[in-house]
Amino acid sequence: MESAELRIFQAVAREGSITKAADRLGYVQSNVTARIRQLETELGTGLFYRHNRGMTLTSSGKMLLDYADKIVGLLDEAAAALSFSGEPTGPLLIGSTQTTAAVRLPKLLSKYYEMNPKVELTLTTDLSDRLAEKVIHYDLDVAFGNFRYNHDELTRIPVFDEEVVVISPPGIDNLDEALTKPSLVYSRGCTYREMLEEMQQSRGRTYVGAMEFGTLEAILGGVSAGLGISLVPRIVAEKQAQDGTVRIHEVPEAMRHMQTELIYRKNAQPTSALRALIDLLSVA
Repeated sequence: MESAELRIFQAVAREGSITKAADRLGYVQSNVTARIRQLETELGTGLFYRHNRGMTLTSSGKMLLDYADKIVGLLDEAAAALSFSGEPTGPLLIGSTQTTAAVRLPKLLSKYYEMNPKVELTLTTDLSDRLAEKVIHYDLDVAFGNFRYNHDELTRIPVFDEEVVVISPPGIDNLDEALTKPSLVYSRGCTYREMLEEMQQSRGRTYVGAMEFGTLEAILGGVSAGLGISLVPRIVAEKQAQDGTVRIHEVPEAMRHMQTELIYRKNAQPTSALRALIDLLSVA
C-alpha cells in the first residue's frame, strides 16, 4: 500500500465517483480504476459499492478512510516541517463559522497575508461541530468556532470574546417581547441558534418558529424587514442599530459572552504557516 494509492482512494471516497476523482487529480479514469482495484485486491476486501449514482464506501472503506486521512495528513505535515526555510510558506486550510468569518477574519487574514505572502490561504465556512470533525480528519489545518464539546485530539486556544445581543425590528421595545417572535438562524448545530432557543425556553417560549438563512447578511436583512429576531455579536449589529434598522436588546449576564476558539490537532507538528497564524493571534 503506497501513499499515492491512499491519495487516489481518498479522492474517490470524497467525490463518490471515479470520473470526478480523476478530474480532481488530473489522472485518466482507467488509471484511477486500476489503482482502486489493486488496493482492494491487496487488502482482500471491497472498499466501495458500485451503483449507477457512483460509488459509496463499504464498512471496510470507511475504516480505511480514517487511516488514510491520518497517514496522508502526517506525510504532508512531515514534508512541510522538513522543508521549513525560515519564511512561512505552503498551504494553510482554515475553517470558520459564518459569523466569525464575516466579523473577525477579514482584517486578521489581510494582516496575515501581508506578513506572509508565500502562504496559500484557503477559507471554508461551516458549523462548529463540522469544523472540528474536519480538523480531526485532516481536511482542515485549523478552525475558528464556538466549540461546546471537548475533543481529546484537539488543542483549543481562546482568541475572541464576543458580547452577544438579541436584535429585533425597531418597533419591539424589550427582550421579553422580542423572544415571542420567530427566530432567524443558521441551520441546526449553530451555537448562536442553540443559545437563542435556550433563552426562549427559559422565558417559557416553547416554540415560536424559526427561519433558516445561509448568510449573516441575509439574517440581518430579514430582521430589519420585520421577519423576526436573531442572536448575534454586538459588533455585527451596532451599525444597523445606529441607522435605526434594528434594535439591540441586551441578554442576561450568564449568556452574554461567547468564546471563539482556534483549534488544531494535538498530534500535529504545526507547519510554518500555522505557527505564523498562532503567533499573530497571540499579539493581536
